[in-house]
Amino acid sequence: MRLITSALLIICCIFLSTTFVSDSTAKRRFISIGTAPAGGAFFVVGGAIAEVVDRNASETGWELTAESTKGTQENIRRIVNNEFEFALANAAISYFAVRGEGDWKTEHPIRTVMTLAPNVGLFITPQSTGIRKIQDFAGKRIVVGPAGAGFEYFLKPILAAHGITYEDFSPLNNHYIGSVDLLADGAAAAAFIGGAIPTPAATQASTSQNIFFVPFDETAKKSLFEEYPFFNAITIPANTYKGQTEPFASMNVGSMHLITAENADENMVYEFTKTLYTHRAEVVKRHGAGKAINPKNVVKDTGTPFHPGAIRFYREIGIWNK
Repeated sequence: MRLITSALLIICCIFLSTTFVSDSTAKRRFISIGTAPAGGAFFVVGGAIAEVVDRNASETGWELTAESTKGTQENIRRIVNNEFEFALANAAISYFAVRGEGDWKTEHPIRTVMTLAPNVGLFITPQSTGIRKIQDFAGKRIVVGPAGAGFEYFLKPILAAHGITYEDFSPLNNHYIGSVDLLADGAAAAAFIGGAIPTPAATQASTSQNIFFVPFDETAKKSLFEEYPFFNAITIPANTYKGQTEPFASMNVGSMHLITAENADENMVYEFTKTLYTHRAEVVKRHGAGKAINPKNVVKDTGTPFHPGAIRFYREIGIWNK
C-alpha cells in the first residue's frame, strides 16, 4: 500500500508540474521589434523600447527582443509578413508603402503606433566647392545615403521641388560617416545627412572641414509641406555645428515612428502603447529621442493611419482629438 501510495503521489506531482509548465509556456509571448543596423538611432532607440516594455509589462507574459535589420524597408516587409510585432520606420517611406506607390508594387497594410523623433535633413558641402543652392548639384557627385535605405522616398520630392532630379547629377551611395570622408577626399561635392540634432556626422564634418550648409528654398519647402504630411519645418539653433553662426531653417524629412501590422491584435497594441508611454522617461535615459514620446508629438499624423489599439489608449488619456 505504501508503494502504491508513493507511486500515486509521484504521478500527481509530475502531472501538476507538467500542467504548471504548460500553462506558463502558453501565457508567454515573444515579441520582436525591428530596428536598423548598429551605429544609428533606430538601433539604440529600438533596443531601449524593447528593454523598457519588457521590464514593465511583466503581467502580460511578454518577452521582448530588438532585432538589428537593414532598416525601414526591411522592417515594413517583415511586419507585413508577421515576422515582427513592431518595428521602427521612417515616416516618409511608410507613407509610400501604405499606398503602394513608388517602388512599392502593392499597398502594405501597416499602421502607426507612435510618432517619435524627427529626422532633420541637411545637405552639406565643403566651402571650396562653390555650391550655394541645391540647383548647383547639377553635373556633380552627390552622396544620397546608403544603398537600399529608401532615402529616395524623401530626397526625390525635395529635389523635384527645387527643379532637379537624380538624373541631373551622379548619385553616390554611402553611410553618413563614409559620406564625410568622401567630402574630405574631394570624391563627392555634397552629401545628405539626416538624424536627430545634433547629427554626429554633421558634427564631424563641420569640425574637420570648412562646411557650408546648403539652404532649402522657401517656396520649395512650402510646396512640400502642403503636399506631404511627413515634411515640416525645423530650425537648427545657431552654433549647433562649428561655423554655423546663424539658425538654419531645415526640415523634418520623415519622423522615426513605431509601426505594426494593420491586423495586429488590438489589445496587444493597446497594452504595448500604454506601457511604453507610461514609462517613456526610461527611454530618455538611453537616448534623447525618447523625449519625443510626449502628448503633443506621439499622435502627429505623418500619413500612415494609426492602429485602433493605439488610438484607444490615446483617447483614454485625452490626447486623441482627431
